[in-house]
Amino acid sequence: MILSSSQIRALRQRNDEELRKGNFAKHGYPANTIQDLLQTIEALKSEKKKWKKVAQERGELLGRLTGMLEEYNKQK
Repeated sequence: MILSSSQIRALRQRNDEELRKGNFAKHGYPANTIQDLLQTIEALKSEKKKWKKVAQERGELLGRLTGMLEEYNKQK
């Protein structure tokens, strides 16, 4: 199941409300588990951004190397 950003935001809001209720929260509601999952989602988002940046830098570097190789081959 894929959640949209608005669904994740709503889940976070509901979970925060349950956590604030403390002892009066619904019995059996897995607030801490949901909180851990939401933190995992945020960590994955930051990892995705990091790897996307690495991939972009790699592409730029490969483009420059290709250009340099073409110039070298022209000189031969």
